[in-house]
Amino acid sequence: MPNHLSESSSPYLRQHADNPVEWHEWSDAALDEAVRRDVPILLSVGYAACHWCHVMAHESFEDTDTAAQMNRDFVCIKVDREERPDIDAIYMNATVAMTRQGGWPMTCFLTPSGDPFYCGTYFPDTPRGGMPSFRQILTAVTEAWTMRRSEIESMGSRVREALSDAASALPSGGVAVDERLLDYAVAGALGDEDGTAGGFGGAPKFPPSALLEGLLRHYERTSDAAPLQSVMRTADAMARGGIYDQLGGGFARYAVDNDWVVPHFEKMLYDNAQLLRVYGHLSRIVDDSLPTRIAEEIVEFLLRDLRVAGGFASSLDADAAGIEGSTYVWTPDQLRDVLGDDDGGWAAALFGVTDAGTFEHGTSTLQLRTDPDDPERYADIRRRLLAARAGRPQPARDDKVVTSWNAMAVTALAELGAASGREDWVDLAVEVLTELDDNHLVDGELRRSSLGGVVGAPVAALDDHAALVTAMLTVYQVTGDKHWCEQGLTLLDSTITTFVDPDERGAWFDAAPGTLIARPRDPVDGATPSGASLVAEALLIASTLARMGPATRYAEILDATLARSSVLLAKVPRSAGHWLAVAEARLGGPVQIAVAEDSHSDGELARAARRLAPGGAIIVAGARDGQPLLDGRGPVGGRDAAYVCRGTVCDLPTTSAVELASKLR
Repeated sequence: MPNHLSESSSPYLRQHADNPVEWHEWSDAALDEAVRRDVPILLSVGYAACHWCHVMAHESFEDTDTAAQMNRDFVCIKVDREERPDIDAIYMNATVAMTRQGGWPMTCFLTPSGDPFYCGTYFPDTPRGGMPSFRQILTAVTEAWTMRRSEIESMGSRVREALSDAASALPSGGVAVDERLLDYAVAGALGDEDGTAGGFGGAPKFPPSALLEGLLRHYERTSDAAPLQSVMRTADAMARGGIYDQLGGGFARYAVDNDWVVPHFEKMLYDNAQLLRVYGHLSRIVDDSLPTRIAEEIVEFLLRDLRVAGGFASSLDADAAGIEGSTYVWTPDQLRDVLGDDDGGWAAALFGVTDAGTFEHGTSTLQLRTDPDDPERYADIRRRLLAARAGRPQPARDDKVVTSWNAMAVTALAELGAASGREDWVDLAVEVLTELDDNHLVDGELRRSSLGGVVGAPVAALDDHAALVTAMLTVYQVTGDKHWCEQGLTLLDSTITTFVDPDERGAWFDAAPGTLIARPRDPVDGATPSGASLVAEALLIASTLARMGPATRYAEILDATLARSSVLLAKVPRSAGHWLAVAEARLGGPVQIAVAEDSHSDGELARAARRLAPGGAIIVAGARDGQPLLDGRGPVGGRDAAYVCRGTVCDLPTTSAVELASKLR
């Protein structure tokens, strides 16, 4: 049987190109084939860094007998959830509804029209743990399709209707976001904090990236120390635990334990992009070298391990040579083999590597619970261990460049680079943004991803559009290049046209109009911010940077969108972290700083503004050359002058960085 995945733009799908299964990509042609053959569709959804996806592939999809049964009785479709989040969202909702749990790999059986009638996740190759084997499932589905067709089709039709109804259901809107609501949301989130180990809730623990950013912004607006202390506890615990790569930098996707010791070892771009923003933001607030060091090491990780043609790669696998975590874990003997007895013993004590181990088979993840007493020795040991680790089998990399995740990285790099005086980080942000602009915008249509500089066919989702608008407007603020402002506002207008719900004020769809059985939307922030909360951030910036007419329109849409988030902030604040971040900035004004520069300016006041400004502030610097925030403003007494406004209320200009700091407090 021919396999149709070898030319896919998804590395995950290409991993299955040599399977004996006749895999198709999702397409009208694949669905038409199911109609022609009068057989159900077997839909398998996963992603490249998914451990159990690899397990099921090895056990079942590489097995010739299993593949023969799949090919005979089904049209088999493989989907990369990162490339097609719309398909993933629809059928994950069906899976959760049918089984009360979800995850990947996701395995769904559909009618030829795409209606799901049986869903699950991982199925083993042999019956175990109360689970039937995958081949038993295949046989049962085929028998049901043959013997009880009308029942199957009726069930699929009911599921389609339920999914459509669920997509139409929205949180009640209309309640303005105010100080009382945000105080309540923050108190609710802090009530779930693990005050001992850091983080929120229990194991497994995921980095609460968006929530941490929201808490930082709340602290800056209110001076309430509690959220800052919570962020510091969590940021410190994660950075010192095994979830953080103490040698190479970068965070793993989550920790399986309560104390951040043992990660699920896959590394995702979206986690590290968001955490770069958090640690960079924290480094501007507290007098502590740890956040600065972590931010620097995340950038090193992005450059060394994820930089590819067209941007940053999506992820690194959890496995290497088929063994989870094998690249990253150590024994005391392995440390001594690389470092010698003295340095090896010192490193074992410093990194918490014991004979008993903290992971499997007597191995340990590396932790750094206390700072080294000899920084030079530590730097040398870290360098030597990283070099030795490079000789081990390395995890596979998903080189797919996803628009939204790269855009979040661009925003973090531009913000932190400008605030810390790292022009090389700003340059990197501009490089990646230029690549996204060149590759992913095709005849005015934004695409979801590319591979090797070649753009894929799937159109972009709401989160792609919104995150890219924010990246463009952020780079404009940092560089003064008006091209990015114009491009960002044009893309925002297109985003509004394509994704806003014309029948529900302030509501958004996550996917562009299409032919799927439902049009998904979910305003809840998860591992990445929701598309709706990301578009709220883009609207917040645009409403300040745009000229009067568009600015008023953007502000009206923003406030309607934020009103939709009020129920999330009140009821599930831990799942509304990015909403909180945007709402805090909106309630704070947002803070606007316009630095009018003299023709001989050294840029010091602008750098101070970016270093001192709270998260979510809008900052522009330069001469009066058509930038709305600089209209009517100029240097004072021949010196650069900073004009600080909150909403429509402005202070007198200042030429002093010390006075600017006072104004911003």
